[in-house]
Amino acid sequence: MENTCPAPTAALSVDNATYRIVDLPAVAGDKLWRLPVVLRLLLENVVRNAEGVERDDAVAGILAWLEHGTSEAEIAYQPGRVLMHDTTSTPALVDVAAMRDAVAEAGRDPGLLNPVLPVDSSVDHSLAVEYYARADAVPLNLETETRRNAERYGFLRWASKALHGVRIHPPGTGIMHTINLEQFATVVTCEQRGGEAWAVPDMMIGTDSHTPMVNGIGVLGWGVGGLEAQTVMFGMPVMQRIPDVIGVRLGGALRAGVLATDLALTVTRRLRDLGVSGEFVEFFGPGVSTLSAGDRAVVANMAPEYGATTGFFPVDEKTLQYLRSTGRDEAAIALVEAYTRRVGLWFDGAAQPRYTTVLELDLDTVGMHVAGPRRPQDLLGYADTARALERFGFTPSHAHPVMPRHPVALAAITSCTNTTDPALLVAAALVARKARAFGLRVPAWIKTSLAPGSPAAARYLKRAGLIDDLAAVGFDIVGYGCTTCIGNPGPLTPPIAEAIADGSAQPVAILSGNRNFPGRVHPDLSLGFIMSPPLVVAFALAGNAEADLSRDPVQTAADGTQVYLKDLWPTREEIDALVARGTAPADYREAFRAAAANPLWHALPSADTPRYPWNPASTALRRPPFASADQGSQLGSYTAYPLLVLGDDITTDHISPASAIPKDSFIADFLVARGEDRNDLNVFASRRGNWEVMMRAAFYNKTLGNLLHPAAPVGHTLHVPSNEVQPIFEVAERYRAAGDPVVLIAGERYGTGSSRDWAAKGQRLLGIRAVIAPSFERIHRSNLIGMGILPVRLPRGAGPHTLGIRPGDKIHVEAPADAIAPRCRIPIRIVRAGGAVDAIDATAAVETQLEVELLRRGGVIPLILHKTLSQPAG
Repeated sequence: MENTCPAPTAALSVDNATYRIVDLPAVAGDKLWRLPVVLRLLLENVVRNAEGVERDDAVAGILAWLEHGTSEAEIAYQPGRVLMHDTTSTPALVDVAAMRDAVAEAGRDPGLLNPVLPVDSSVDHSLAVEYYARADAVPLNLETETRRNAERYGFLRWASKALHGVRIHPPGTGIMHTINLEQFATVVTCEQRGGEAWAVPDMMIGTDSHTPMVNGIGVLGWGVGGLEAQTVMFGMPVMQRIPDVIGVRLGGALRAGVLATDLALTVTRRLRDLGVSGEFVEFFGPGVSTLSAGDRAVVANMAPEYGATTGFFPVDEKTLQYLRSTGRDEAAIALVEAYTRRVGLWFDGAAQPRYTTVLELDLDTVGMHVAGPRRPQDLLGYADTARALERFGFTPSHAHPVMPRHPVALAAITSCTNTTDPALLVAAALVARKARAFGLRVPAWIKTSLAPGSPAAARYLKRAGLIDDLAAVGFDIVGYGCTTCIGNPGPLTPPIAEAIADGSAQPVAILSGNRNFPGRVHPDLSLGFIMSPPLVVAFALAGNAEADLSRDPVQTAADGTQVYLKDLWPTREEIDALVARGTAPADYREAFRAAAANPLWHALPSADTPRYPWNPASTALRRPPFASADQGSQLGSYTAYPLLVLGDDITTDHISPASAIPKDSFIADFLVARGEDRNDLNVFASRRGNWEVMMRAAFYNKTLGNLLHPAAPVGHTLHVPSNEVQPIFEVAERYRAAGDPVVLIAGERYGTGSSRDWAAKGQRLLGIRAVIAPSFERIHRSNLIGMGILPVRLPRGAGPHTLGIRPGDKIHVEAPADAIAPRCRIPIRIVRAGGAVDAIDATAAVETQLEVELLRRGGVIPLILHKTLSQPAG
């Protein structure tokens, strides 16, 4: 169809170069200034990429949003690039390799299946803290990581050669979100369209929920599941409803001693209290200008923790300063400023755009905080950890001779969230420096670690003279990866392991990460507090998670001096001075290039063929059975057994764990029977290329309660017809063999946490046809649909406890393919074991027509294969 009218464009000249641009002021007129900046960016995207009626309808829908601050209209968003990490890219690329096999087996060229967008993948999720508190920890941990993951890394190297546009960045180059900020993000980028150079906003998606970190410098990007990313990689847009946008108006400025982490935790609590669930969040108001780009990135990073799709800060002078400080080219910086000013994307602190809802936050009211001990939204004053722990009522079996009741087990400065901002790492190092001057030491039972977001951090800490201070209190750098935050802290110290075993203590994790769900950072730790890097050092020195550092001394020095937190805490002036002394723009590119030359990585053998040569004996990589064109839809009308009945806040860590594989588990037995060493099984995340392991690992979490049979061992459920309790995958197979459908019932916020597609793939392999819950976390809901599983939203007030599901009850689901539509009614009938029937009107948690098509096809992979095999030959 012809365009109903040409898209308004203009020429922009910067430094003797001329670019074509979408002229947003001409598109929207005075309405542009009333739109949130995130919607201005979506408006530019649809004008540039859509045509004809589709474009006109999208523009009209975005402008009409202003009337009510909400919309049911759909738009097609087309990002310019995709960002992944090793434990999401591995299963995605395994799917691609298997799909190439399916294409070849259909008699077509496997090279037809190739991403059409640039794909960057970091290798950051596999580094474990095996060596710590020693100067050579970095090379030792890197060597261990490479040995354990050699086969998987060889596969990733194959993918980078076989698939056009796929770049794999080796271990040691940094955490994906940090290097996105430091290396990949352009804010404004150039592309060729119709023989002309265009200036366009840098827009992207990432297969990790913390992708919005890049929102801190004005790049619009958000996290999606690996399955949704596959559709984008192969040319399909992200179809979405025009989002509601929550405006967070910031006023004032942070008080002395208060850090970006404290603000991020406060925002998380305030927005969770508001009930944010999938909306876009945009920060505005005069307080924004008081925050550095590093501060903003910390707040933006935690968007998934506060329930949002984005946590967006528009471009301003602080963005330009950040680009300059990280070594970006001056011409590129000039383009960013000229473009964003010209098209209406430059930040105005006095502007009052129209938002769906506005939350006011005075920065002067933010205090020093921690969060926990089980959820990142559970905000506490830093002095209130004892009160929070008291609620769990732990009583030691006997008094430990050395440790307190709640000793600090892990003290980890970790994660993209708080190690990307130099100010936070310098603040931690200053606490270490002052503690060193007093002669303080961290208790021997604590495992300490520092894992910065990129190797540039080592350079600025060294130049500022802080490396030795950190090492003096045990915080030597252990590597550049997610480590403890993603569940890779390595083994606990023997004293902590013994205290857990004999019940004399209930240890606690202390980390600067973003999540502290039970078992998240270590399967034997159910309690953890999130806090700023300098507070991590302080609590490590105290050794006691119940310490009230507002009153109690952190530690008593050898000479009897009581050292308090105020004696250790740095001033903003001290932090700023050492950041200025330590940072050098050239470091960012040079450190990245040096790390990318990793000889261990480049020495790994890898195939050089269009199709991956699967090894049938591999325990790391297996061709998955769902990577075929004939998987088929799971929609229909059926009566099913509940495979599991679960409560509220079931995370993707519960559904598909990433931490160490317990050596006494039936998953370990499976691997050992295939030649693996029971004492060196690595982590679950390293096995995401092997569907047989991941199917067995589904729901293997000791903190998961199965309401269908509360006494069932970890990873087990009840097979109702036989009344036998067996591993979940075995029960699922028995139902499958008998022709009995299964569903899963859960409580609020099902699937919160990391954006791991295996949390949905595992459920598909178990035969789950629908997940029935009161609410779903955004990315997991999308992943379920991507695997052809129908998410069904229960009405308000209904949930696993109120439904009272008992063994023998069955669930009738009425969901024929021809009746499915976005947010359509799904009749549910609970057929009680005694014969009674309870009817419930539920709703399909389906948002777009593309999601309807995915469910009808059976998921993302069948759809991609259908489109590929439908291409004309030749």
